[in-house]
Amino acid sequence: MDADPDRPAALNPRNSGRVILWLTRGLSFVADTTVMLLAFVASYALRFNFDVPSRHLENLAKVFLTTAVLQYCSLLAWGCQRVVWRYITASDVPRFIAAVSTSTAVTVAIRFVLPHMPGIRPPFSIALINGVLVVGGLLMARLLWRLTMDGRRGASWPGSTRRRVLLVGAGSVGNAVARELRQHPGGGCEVVGFLDDNPAKHGTAIQGVPVRGALVELAAFIRTLNVDEVIVTIVGASRETMRQIVRTCEEMQVKLSIAPGYYEILDGSVSVSRLREVDISDLLGRPEIALGDDATLARFAGGKRVLVTGAGGSIGSELARQVLRAGPADLVLVERCENALFAIERELRAVSRGDNLHARVADIADDDRMRTLFAAFRPEIVLHAAAHKHVPLMEVNVCEAIANNVLATRRLGETALAAGVEVFVLLSTDKAVNPASVMGATKRVAELALQALNGAGRTRFVAVRFGNVLGASGSVVPIFREQIRRGGPVTVTHPDMRRYFMTIPEAVHLVLQAAAMAAGGEIFVLDMGEPVRIVELAEEMIRLSGLQPYRDVPIVFTGPRPGEKLFEELSTAEEAAGKTRHPRIFTGKIAALAPAAIVAMLGDLTEAAAGCDDAVARKSLMAATQGT
Repeated sequence: MDADPDRPAALNPRNSGRVILWLTRGLSFVADTTVMLLAFVASYALRFNFDVPSRHLENLAKVFLTTAVLQYCSLLAWGCQRVVWRYITASDVPRFIAAVSTSTAVTVAIRFVLPHMPGIRPPFSIALINGVLVVGGLLMARLLWRLTMDGRRGASWPGSTRRRVLLVGAGSVGNAVARELRQHPGGGCEVVGFLDDNPAKHGTAIQGVPVRGALVELAAFIRTLNVDEVIVTIVGASRETMRQIVRTCEEMQVKLSIAPGYYEILDGSVSVSRLREVDISDLLGRPEIALGDDATLARFAGGKRVLVTGAGGSIGSELARQVLRAGPADLVLVERCENALFAIERELRAVSRGDNLHARVADIADDDRMRTLFAAFRPEIVLHAAAHKHVPLMEVNVCEAIANNVLATRRLGETALAAGVEVFVLLSTDKAVNPASVMGATKRVAELALQALNGAGRTRFVAVRFGNVLGASGSVVPIFREQIRRGGPVTVTHPDMRRYFMTIPEAVHLVLQAAAMAAGGEIFVLDMGEPVRIVELAEEMIRLSGLQPYRDVPIVFTGPRPGEKLFEELSTAEEAAGKTRHPRIFTGKIAALAPAAIVAMLGDLTEAAAGCDDAVARKSLMAATQGT
């Protein structure tokens, strides 16, 4: 924005900024020159035991001028003057050492180049002593300034009450959070200690804050230290650890927050503003999955033409986000729900370069439309997330489930094969193992139908199975959250009902990692951790809402719905799931059916779906899964 010509120069914001800049630089120059002068005088005093000979005193001013000019020019050349005093760190120390070492080396070299002009350079010993003192002095001045400013920013505002904070976890994340809390503008927090289960850390201090004891002593320290807030800074805390912390904080009536994960610390994104309340995903108890393996994803999708079906759904939209970060040549979003497609396109358009993002309203069951899209965009990778997925709903819409999840998927695979797609990835489910539901059975048959296409051309067909994802539309977590908001009851089908859970970003990350390893024909199985009892999930969600299960919010058991199993499986013994190079991904192969058997099976299902008789269609579908 241009400066206002009618505004006095002294009041113009641009001129004011320049004045502040030059004033800051001037003060920095004066401070550095003062340090150089004190170091110069001290080096002579130390060299001659505080009795400097008169012959050296005669040229002292000239020698200092030469030395200071060389040192300041070297500081400029090495970029030391660009380092903001307030934010100096250990990583800046080598820069200052290199700068002063350079000026010292030049000073020594002058002795050989100009041997008859001793009046402009100090003796060898003085130059070396001075270099050490200057480095120490410059760094000390900046460190003292940072400590002073940190102390001011961490001080309480007049009349304010500081919250006493206890950090659980004395590792890298805890150190970063303690530093951010101490430097946070306006203060408001005082870190009173750390808790950590590593005995070697007990009795030590981090940034002057003591590590007071182990996690089992949480309640005692909350009481004795008058703690107002507990912040969890443990990376990958187990489910039981998180439950213990949550329940202790509830009993002691103190606020509980959780810090960003380790990988957010590494990329510098940790800040006080990113501290958050504990979420149900924190109670899953699985080790944190590193979402930072961008190299594999870049090799898989970078510079490629990628098409995502079901791109407006919970999984499809996250697939689009992560693929876009890999830098595809083109990303085609296919979705039949206009509103969902509009939302994800708008989100991605804000972070994409624009010309490589294409949103198309289309139904995968519309063969002509899909062939047109494949011809127009020539995708090299297809990520097939479009599907009917709600188990109870598909039990009463069998024909539609077959038409969409099986027949349309098979024809989409044939279209991909004819178009020369490199990799076709079917997103499958744990419900495809020994299926008891229509939805699970359709996914099982879809796996078989695509596996039969593998090897018929250049396209590698693979499937990736995973369990429930937290927060997906229609999943149990948002349903429970809404029931809790209304005051209950929370409905659970059975006390022993168990499910695998994973966050959406984790699941999609592993799907893409698996796809990158695809040789063709595999059924990849994701490590979902330990299964979670649904009733325990409901209880923890109620507690996280600040309420007590069964007392404040009732839990009602409704009985399993049609097609539901008490316990889902991710693989079968016949599939002999084996290890891959990724520790969280396993692979196996389902027994392939003969081409004639596949044709017959699909013919029966096509006829059953066309008949619009759900009872007949169910029999045909379940028959197709027998012995597979």
